[in-house]
Amino acid sequence: MQRRHKGLHSGLLLLFSQIAHVGINNIPPVTLATLAVNIFLFLQPLDSLNEACVSVNKVLYKGDWHPLYLSVVHHIDDWHLYFNMVSLLWKGMKLEKRLGSLWFGYIITLFSLLVGVVYILLELIVAELLHDPLYKQSCAVGFSGVLFALKVLNNYYHPGGSSNILGVNVSNKFACWVELVAIHFLNPGTSFAGHLAGILVGLMYTMGPLKMIMKACAGGFISPTRFSEHRNGYNPENFSYSGYQFYPQRDYNLFTGGLSEEEQLRRAVINSLNDRGGRTRHYLNEWRS
Repeated sequence: MQRRHKGLHSGLLLLFSQIAHVGINNIPPVTLATLAVNIFLFLQPLDSLNEACVSVNKVLYKGDWHPLYLSVVHHIDDWHLYFNMVSLLWKGMKLEKRLGSLWFGYIITLFSLLVGVVYILLELIVAELLHDPLYKQSCAVGFSGVLFALKVLNNYYHPGGSSNILGVNVSNKFACWVELVAIHFLNPGTSFAGHLAGILVGLMYTMGPLKMIMKACAGGFISPTRFSEHRNGYNPENFSYSGYQFYPQRDYNLFTGGLSEEEQLRRAVINSLNDRGGRTRHYLNEWRS
């Protein structure tokens, strides 16, 4: 499958509008660099989507390791890119300021690789359990697996509160799991395994040994800020709940024009399908956050 280059990239223009509204000077350096890389590779991809997407067959059976780092920074269309990058913009600004730029860059780099690895393992396990080789051929691209991991970190460092998902209030402690199912229900073409891989990587960091391993490998040259070692308390007077995450209402509007994440997802899916003429893509799953 080839990305469509003709026509107006309305999602890309809206993304530039959101970035301009926030102000480049207000975006931390690693978050800004990650945005720039994803946008640049959407406009000038290193490879076709067929070659960049990650799958069990490619990595394990054909020995092609390039998709492990290519897939995460390639997107199917401008709305796929828009939704993921707006989500990154918000989460990156919160977490990078909390963790420090060096440590946040370390997290982005490592998570980008780990999500692909865990995705391959999940698809391989399911394929073996169900005796269905199609799972080994399932191919995924996009940044939203990493975004799911960042959601877990964001909820860890800012505990408490609840989110409204499809009209149901859900504790943020479980919001990622409910959102995982909700997104797959709203758009079955998304990669369930890719999003699940992101959640598992996030849990490996917050509840498992990954953070300790990262510190050991960094050898003291890179470390999270001391402030980040402590989790915030929850003050219900300071936050308004919109979409899947909790955020200060005024700040969130800067990124999304007042739309909740759920509404953004619905619009992104509809616009993306309309842009493709409603044609279904059977063999390439989209990692949408």
